[in-house]
Amino acid sequence: MFQKPNAVQVRISLDEIKPKIWRRLVLPSDWTLEQLHLAIQAAFNWWNYHLYEFHIGGLRFGDIDTLTDDGFDDNSRVFDFREVRMGDFQVGSSFRYLYDFGDSWRHTVSIEAFATEDTKPKVGRCLDGARARPPEDVGGTSGYERFLEIIADTSDPENQETLQWCGGFFDPEWFDLAVVNKDLRTALRTNVKRRLHQPKPKSGIEAY
Repeated sequence: MFQKPNAVQVRISLDEIKPKIWRRLVLPSDWTLEQLHLAIQAAFNWWNYHLYEFHIGGLRFGDIDTLTDDGFDDNSRVFDFREVRMGDFQVGSSFRYLYDFGDSWRHTVSIEAFATEDTKPKVGRCLDGARARPPEDVGGTSGYERFLEIIADTSDPENQETLQWCGGFFDPEWFDLAVVNKDLRTALRTNVKRRLHQPKPKSGIEAY
């Protein structure tokens, strides 16, 4: 007997940065784009305090009340992201998620597979990924490039101040699957507190 898929596997990658920063997630297929937004925020540990929207087939999807009064309106209609579910897409399709209209963090979301799991998933989980996302408010891709130069150069006059600003430590190669999955389990909770900074290594690794 055919059973409707209850899970979807997606790959989310941050555009315009190399090597790629990405996460591969399994999510409930009945989740909406609003819930996908929260899952992306959790998987990358974004702080979820900037504007965001999805771009699908040339159309904008997001929180209608917020995006029609955001000061960035380009007069294009905004569609309600609560009316689109992950199960509405087909394998192989992709679309864009934009977070922070100032720094413009563009993510590509690719639908990789659907599955019918024995137990319907209630939360998202991460299968794999790579690299840490840039610090919030770093200034977009160009600001991130400059940030990495500064923290790698101890002779730079801005080195110590910049390190302090980002919590005293930042490793662009950092990725911890257990930490990401812990964050995903609470992705839909209201008022969830995100880590302000990247976890410092317990031993054996020195900061820049």
